Amino acid sequence: MKMHMLVVVASLALLVAACDDELTPQLKRLQTLLQSQDFALDMASFLDAAYYRGQDQTPPPFLQPGDETATIQKSVKEEKIAINLAGFYALESGIGLLAERTKQMPADILDAITQNRLAADDMLVLARFANATWKAGQPFRALNRITRDTFKPAILLTDDDVKKDVVQIKAAAWRLSGAMQGVRGLGRLEQLRRLQALLQNPDFALDMAAYLDAAYYGGLRQTPPPFLRPEDETAVTRKSAKEEKIAINLAGFYAVEVGATVIGEGTRELPLTILSSIAEGRRSTDDMLLLARFANATWKAGQPFRSLGRITRANFVPAALLSNDELKKDFDQIKAAAQKLRDAMARN
Repeated sequence: MKMHMLVVVASLALLVAACDDELTPQLKRLQTLLQSQDFALDMASFLDAAYYRGQDQTPPPFLQPGDETATIQKSVKEEKIAINLAGFYALESGIGLLAERTKQMPADILDAITQNRLAADDMLVLARFANATWKAGQPFRALNRITRDTFKPAILLTDDDVKKDVVQIKAAAWRLSGAMQGVRGLGRLEQLRRLQALLQNPDFALDMAAYLDAAYYGGLRQTPPPFLRPEDETAVTRKSAKEEKIAINLAGFYAVEVGATVIGEGTRELPLTILSSIAEGRRSTDDMLLLARFANATWKAGQPFRSLGRITRANFVPAALLSNDELKKDFDQIKAAAQKLRDAMARN
């Protein structure tokens, strides 16, 4: 029943997109921008500059001489892990948001997911987090992946697309729930500290990635291949330095696009209306916190692509444990991305 309700919600959103005279052109424009490599570069440069200005620093040139042709050596093993962690970071950020809204414990929300008791609207929100973290990882793999048909506004996802995200969320919930057994029944801070330890553990990242990779194949009714081949342990690949710089700075963009979708699904406001209110500081505290949680999720999704060691850093924590300075960075990125996207969408 929960899955049926989820599919109905997604279908209704798609129906609205197809029928609304004002909404449809905006979504078409949004899809064009999402799939444009030129706009990705423009947005990334804008958000990079916004980051430095938020730190009261003068932004350096976005690209350095040589970046156009320079390459970076990357571990094949670490990229395979990174590719398969989107659902984990979506789940962690999503249950954090739901816990803050409902005052429930993270472990209790995990139980509701694994026991199919989570409300359909809440499951849809978690699926939206999964779409956002998936998007954040694509340009790290190759920038041209954003030009594919599947890279589209969250509200235009098909029922099958949403089901794939739900499969990942539920699988991540099963694996995370088992890892949280030791703090079940304890207080909020103890559960958040356990989450922090898991987030920062490279061994758990590998275990979760392999579990979610198998769940993906299981959802397709296929036998999962081995997650890593022996040669993957030492194999390397080369990536474009320019494309990685772009990918690093797009987290706020994808957070705004999907987060604004969640807001719009609740209020029926048009995308441009939502973006303008974000850019101009007119959204509610709850809406801004939701957007910041999406920004934290998309930022997390990008870190293991840069290096798996980055997940061990002090700021790689559940969003509820972020300092005010870290939260301000997310708000700065959200507002800047909303401004840039609004202006680009308003142009014919």
